[in-house]
Amino acid sequence: MALNSTALPKPLRWITGIAAVGAAFLAMDSLRLFSESPLLDFVITVQNHYYYALMALLLPLCFLIYPSFRSPKSYWFDGVLSFAAFAACVFFFVNAETMLDYGWEFLAPSYAVWASYLLWGLVMEAVRRSGGWVLFFLVLVFSLYPIVADKFPGPISGLSSTAAETASYHVMSIESILGLPFRAFAQLVIGFLIFGIALQHTGGGRFFINLAFALFGHVRGGSAKVAIVSSGLMGSMSGSVITNVLTTGQMTIPAMQKNGMEKEYAAGVEACASTGGVLLPPIMGSTAFIMATFLNVPYTTVALAAAIPAFLYFFGLFIQVDAYAARKGLVGTPRDELPNLRETMKQGWFYIAAFMVLIFLLVYLQREAVAPFYATGMLLALNQMSPSHRWNINDAGLFLVATGKLLMELLTIMAGVGLIVGALSVSGLSGTLVNDLLYLAGDSTLLLLLMGAFTSFFLGIGMTVTAAYVFLAIVLAPALIQGGLDPMSVHLFILYWGMLSFITPPVALGAFAAASIAGASALSTGFKAMRLGSVIYFIPFFFVLEPALIMSGSWWETLFATLKVAIGVVLIAGTLQSYLIGIGFLDRPGFAGVVGRVMVIIGGGLIALPTTEVIGINVGDITLLISGGVLTVAGILLSRRQAINTEVAGA
Repeated sequence: MALNSTALPKPLRWITGIAAVGAAFLAMDSLRLFSESPLLDFVITVQNHYYYALMALLLPLCFLIYPSFRSPKSYWFDGVLSFAAFAACVFFFVNAETMLDYGWEFLAPSYAVWASYLLWGLVMEAVRRSGGWVLFFLVLVFSLYPIVADKFPGPISGLSSTAAETASYHVMSIESILGLPFRAFAQLVIGFLIFGIALQHTGGGRFFINLAFALFGHVRGGSAKVAIVSSGLMGSMSGSVITNVLTTGQMTIPAMQKNGMEKEYAAGVEACASTGGVLLPPIMGSTAFIMATFLNVPYTTVALAAAIPAFLYFFGLFIQVDAYAARKGLVGTPRDELPNLRETMKQGWFYIAAFMVLIFLLVYLQREAVAPFYATGMLLALNQMSPSHRWNINDAGLFLVATGKLLMELLTIMAGVGLIVGALSVSGLSGTLVNDLLYLAGDSTLLLLLMGAFTSFFLGIGMTVTAAYVFLAIVLAPALIQGGLDPMSVHLFILYWGMLSFITPPVALGAFAAASIAGASALSTGFKAMRLGSVIYFIPFFFVLEPALIMSGSWWETLFATLKVAIGVVLIAGTLQSYLIGIGFLDRPGFAGVVGRVMVIIGGGLIALPTTEVIGINVGDITLLISGGVLTVAGILLSRRQAINTEVAGA
């Protein structure tokens, strides 16, 4: 269990803070932010120098922040591991240029092999401590696989390597520990993590909640809509569902309960909103930047592709919340009890300014690597001009400690997932897995997608968002792409289905975390979240089968596809809550009412269905739209309440 940042002993806080400053300095220097040439040119002569230096700063922290035991007697053991990690990284830092010149990843001297064994083992232990047992066992099995690859049956056999060759390849090549996940972290992600932490520690979370209350608090179901907006924005920056639930949820869940919502429902809304935050541009946690690296495209391409699916997901949440509030007769909070919009903007305008600078640098100048550093610098400078938010020395220290801790956690996880990349690379298993998946699916694109969805959901259980995505992007994405699907659609598809485990029982970690705040039943909250987030289960199929939804087509195709799905979302989400905007209550009791509601849901699905030729149905889009419309109208007539009560106005 990790020590809380404020509970760290003072010497460890100093070490963590110094490591954070060092890591940020290295990252900025590698991007040439200080001058035309890096300040450390006399030390860092090859890129591997930077990677090993980063590991030397951050990896040792894992053994100190995640102690072996809670007893003080374990400190000496963790201290030894921490020192060993630092020494091993320094060894490879010193020899980085020699490794490249003499190809040590394939033929290393014996002393370098033993150092490789040491760093390999330390990375595995760091993964166990920071990533959990599920990720640890997954990485362990894959990282050892090359040693026994030739012992497995045909479909999963590969080229074998000796233990020494495997260790050398894992540690000294740029395909394993220093593989693509680690390089994406080192080159792109660090700045955005620092920006997200700066935003939280300067009070950005409270500002976004107040802003959302000022904008939406007065409408029906306002507190839930506030949770959707604020948790979505903060989740986009933090990249962690659990962290977001445990921070913004402390404020949003009690507000929803006070507004008259059931505790399970309030917790479910927060879990769904926090989960969706990771899917929401402009930042999408750190996953968007790793996705851009995998696809070898600019970050803005990923952000634009993710925009419409994310909008549709949050739109579905809004529709369900509004329908729930209308059905329950819930009204908004009186305006005089809500934050004033002008005052809120006056106190927190600089958060918006920092965001605008970030988006300008990302989208217009396309400087994704340096954008977060400039935005963070601006945010911290403006923060110090605000009397109510200005930091003192202690606040700055807490920011540095939180930064060091988060950078360490992601570095260890990316290094661990890199071991999977290396094992697949050196053994040649990646190509075998692709061929096997294609063989099992035959010529059926839909079957291949269903297999991919199940695999993504299963492997997403118990893993962090980024680790789950990276693993799936390595193992599953190539098979789907070779099956004829659009690469961007495929990567977003596995991200969406990997996220589903956070709101789907029996695991539903995001829902369970929200339930602990609300004092609700964990399992009941999981099912509420599953129902609320129902849109997320079919949206990935829509955009992977109809790439226009990720802006891969003409503007007319994109607009038409988005409108179709939006209408389908309104019908499905509203019917799930037995209330349809513009129609009223769909809660007629008895068999006819149930059949009618099912017909509306099917009708909505037919309207939203992607271009039919893709899934082999020989009917036209117009026919589907007409069929969906007829089913919807008939279903509404069957399920609409006979005696219509006075209904609350629209949202």
